[in-house]
Amino acid sequence: MKNDSINDLFQKLENDFNGETPNEGHTYRFLEKLQQQHLVAEHQPRKVAFWKPLLAVAATIVICVAIFTSTNMQRRKTMDLASVSPELSETQNFFVGAIEQELASLEAQRSPETEAMIEDAMKELRILEKEYEALKIDLTESGNDKRVVYAMITNFQNRISVLQTVLDHIEEVKNFKYEQNENTTTI
Repeated sequence: MKNDSINDLFQKLENDFNGETPNEGHTYRFLEKLQQQHLVAEHQPRKVAFWKPLLAVAATIVICVAIFTSTNMQRRKTMDLASVSPELSETQNFFVGAIEQELASLEAQRSPETEAMIEDAMKELRILEKEYEALKIDLTESGNDKRVVYAMITNFQNRISVLQTVLDHIEEVKNFKYEQNENTTTI
């Protein structure tokens, strides 16, 4: 039987299927029952729930208000130098541009010899970035306190200083290797 195809199996069992027939009048009784159920279902009045659409509208309004409120509060929490004055906005743009330029220079110097120095610098930058985020919250809470503004500017300067220091160290390492290479080739 394992080797028989499915068609052969059905041909062999054809007479075993549909062996019994329903009682006489079965179809008529079945259709009557269906018709009675249909009539009962038709006579039941449909209850219209007016509160469901109103609930959906109310839920939509609540969600919209919640989103608007949360985004508005986030804007207030993330106050930075640019939000204090146009001059400080220019200052922030200058520092951000300088940091991006120094980061690009640092990435251009990436090699197996400089990898550890670059990773240490990136860790230091992440620490300074976290401090800057805390200063942004302080600025919002203090109402544009000048001390916080100066601390934020100092934070930008520290980031640039870290990047320049690492670039200087990388240059020293390259010069040292170059001098060492020249000394070994002239001997």
